[in-house]
Amino acid sequence: MTIEEVKARLAEAELKVIKEERLPNDKGTQLRLDNGAIVNAFDNGTVNCQGKNCQVVEALLGERFAGRAHAAPAAINTRIFVVYGHDKTARDQLEGMLLRWGLQPLILDQLPSEGQTIIEKLESYTEGAGFAVVLATPDDEGHREGHADEKSFRARQNVVLELGMLLAKLGRRRVAILLKQQERMERPSDIQGLIYIPFRDDVKDAGVLLAKEMAAQGYQIDIQKL
Repeated sequence: MTIEEVKARLAEAELKVIKEERLPNDKGTQLRLDNGAIVNAFDNGTVNCQGKNCQVVEALLGERFAGRAHAAPAAINTRIFVVYGHDKTARDQLEGMLLRWGLQPLILDQLPSEGQTIIEKLESYTEGAGFAVVLATPDDEGHREGHADEKSFRARQNVVLELGMLLAKLGRRRVAILLKQQERMERPSDIQGLIYIPFRDDVKDAGVLLAKEMAAQGYQIDIQKL
């Protein structure tokens, strides 16, 4: 596999090369990716991966990994930060599904505060998360001033605030938004183009698509355990 073929496959998977340089022995090219992985593409056609998220890279380029130079892939971060509003049923459904997948849901009001303010607690626990799932449920109503006919349902303000913080901390690919009853919901106008996964009444309806997005970030999800 040539370096151009490697870069083409990475681009198809929306993995961005943030740095490219020749290897010290001048026998290949090293690509540093935005997901933390380091791909070494040798001039003889073989490839290896170092650092984070090598499972994703190997899935893309697996047939060329016969001579792996890296150690065992870094353990995936199983801590998943969960954001929710007033819909505790949806929260419980999501928590149960994440637990069945062998993951560790982090739910803010279930975690010790240790004297921290809410914002400090949020900053502390999001620091240790590898992925976030945001439950956007129709908890509030709103419209432009003087335009009551435009009234629509919205997520709680704390949900929108925490969503913004998580996007800044984890990046768009590691934040999934589960949108309940999307035909009734208004989406925040400045964050289009994100991972929106609709569901009707049960979070399990979004399970397959959520598992797919998480698998793209290196998580091994058993969709039989929805």
